[in-house]
Amino acid sequence: MGFELGRGRPLAAIVAQMNMVAEGVRSTAAVLELAARAGIEMPIATIVGAVLYEGRQPADLVPELMLREAKPELHGLR
Repeated sequence: MGFELGRGRPLAAIVAQMNMVAEGVRSTAAVLELAARAGIEMPIATIVGAVLYEGRQPADLVPELMLREAKPELHGLR
């Protein structure tokens, strides 16, 4: 799944040709909804959701993820 998404294929086309379950495709929406309700920021899940559900290209989103402002999860790391 990830390889094909990275090549730019749309999710629906990939799923239509698969004969197995791709973990995370269905659960990402639920995770993002729960995070929003709880007020929790989940940048990696948000990027995954953008690729899966908005057709965004992974390569276009890497800078957004890597250049985001440091948050408490990074405190104490050097």
